[in-house]
Amino acid sequence: MDYKSVLDRFEDQAVFLKTSSKPPISSEQKVALNRRGNILYNQGRIEDARRIFLTTGYSDGLVRIGDFYRSKGRILDALRMYWIAPDKKKSESIIIEISEIIKNMIHEKEDYPK
Repeated sequence: MDYKSVLDRFEDQAVFLKTSSKPPISSEQKVALNRRGNILYNQGRIEDARRIFLTTGYSDGLVRIGDFYRSKGRILDALRMYWIAPDKKKSESIIIEISEIIKNMIHEKEDYPK
């Protein structure tokens, strides 16, 4: 499939194309960005830090963002950060928690009078 011809149809519209490739950055740039992300995180600018950590793929930073989200009750956002990090142990604990919720919802529906 020729993606360019498909995307050309939307040239005059304000569209956003999401890609999965990370921009090429040098080791020095990555270190500097991670330091900046840590500073932003410590200042409470969590979303700004998140964007940097996602760009650089900084696992420890992503896990800390996930921990922050989890402390605020943003379980799905936390799961996303853990999954990207990747932190299998923390991801699995949330997946188990969510599966228990779904299981309980299914059982409640079965017990509900028709």
